[in-house]
Amino acid sequence: MKLKEILAQKVERWRKEIAELKKEYGDTPIQEISVERVLGGMRDLKTLVCETSYLDPMSGIRFRGLTIAETLARLPKRPGNEYASPLGFWHLLLTGEVPTLAEVEELEAEFREREPLPRYVYHMLRDIPIDVHPMAQLAGAILSLQRDSLFAKKHEEGIPKDQYWEYFFEDSMNLMAKLPTIAANIYRRCYKGDTYPDPDPKEDWAGQFAHLMGVDSPAYKELMRLFLILHSDHESGNISAHTGHLVSSGLADVYYSTGAMVCGLAGPLHGLANEECLKWILKMMEHYGGTPTHEQIEEYAWETLNSGQVVPGFGHAVLRVVDPRYTAQREFALNHLPDDPIFKTVSAMLDVVPEVLQKQGKAKNPWPNVDAHSGCLQYHFGVKEFSFYTVLFAVSRAIGVTAELVYDRAVGFPIERPKSLTVDMLRDLAREVKSKTEAEKRPSMGVIKGGGSE
Repeated sequence: MKLKEILAQKVERWRKEIAELKKEYGDTPIQEISVERVLGGMRDLKTLVCETSYLDPMSGIRFRGLTIAETLARLPKRPGNEYASPLGFWHLLLTGEVPTLAEVEELEAEFREREPLPRYVYHMLRDIPIDVHPMAQLAGAILSLQRDSLFAKKHEEGIPKDQYWEYFFEDSMNLMAKLPTIAANIYRRCYKGDTYPDPDPKEDWAGQFAHLMGVDSPAYKELMRLFLILHSDHESGNISAHTGHLVSSGLADVYYSTGAMVCGLAGPLHGLANEECLKWILKMMEHYGGTPTHEQIEEYAWETLNSGQVVPGFGHAVLRVVDPRYTAQREFALNHLPDDPIFKTVSAMLDVVPEVLQKQGKAKNPWPNVDAHSGCLQYHFGVKEFSFYTVLFAVSRAIGVTAELVYDRAVGFPIERPKSLTVDMLRDLAREVKSKTEAEKRPSMGVIKGGGSE
């Protein structure tokens, strides 16, 4: 197929770039590692390579160099569609090139052929208790597909390393094609009476996901196209993306790596943020009996902060501006649900909360992030099951993670193995470095000669 041909042409150039970089600059230091950074979760340490995206503090996430606005404007759309198919976006992440509409449609057709789930996956999902968290069900279903990993089979046969990427690509295609069906199956079984719509062969990948969930609103299908693009990739240092990269570095196949990614995303400090933000908004609206005023939002925000909690959906570890993903979702809401009371509350929060956080003085970035908005949109279209929101996030994040895994194997990145120290060893090393630095800073005493001046 065309996409695989494009990738094959690029792989040799990527390998050459990495080899030249290592040869010319391999021993060049790029950043100091301090004790605080080691103990602080390695935040901001430049230790990973991610070709698919880069998080710019002032312009937000860049996908292959393109801002969100540029990405949404340049990706090809089907006639009559407001947003592009996420599969065209996957093509962009994989290759660095914006595809043509014909190339996207070829990819859509390829995914439809690979879409059907093996019966054993259905059986496995039906045997899981219905009260098991949807993210655990998703991870289990992905891992069950490992049985059919082409890379695992070919690696056992002894294929050369320069072919690894091809089978990571094929496994990624097979997994990505099935993810909407798996996720929708979990949704319908857990929340919608265990009934299932038949697939619609005319839908694109995102539209099919919405259709299989049973949400056939044309506007919701547009939202899903946008949502799946916006949540797909965020550099490789976040928990979910890094977990996928780390597990894959040991040559675990796409299924193992993506299953691990899902488990990383499930943590409350990572993938649950949109759920927490929507809960906070709904509690505030209940407290005030409807859409709160600016004064009431300010009051509620201060009550939250003074109780030792944070206002969810605001702030970001890297960004120092309003998250462009928030802005893109706000534009969607203005076009499709301007009178929704929850959206009105989200809009009012943009006017109030940043000023509150600035007065408090603790937030480096007081502006809203993507999580301040995404739950509001899902809720408007009737997807009100909070525990499923992270599954939607996971399907999207798989787009970025699988694209990066193909690149990792194409250029032959090694197993990831940083060195760890005990606390005592870290303390001793810090003392040694500090003493040496202080000694170098002390002025040396020169030898004083004779009494005459020169």
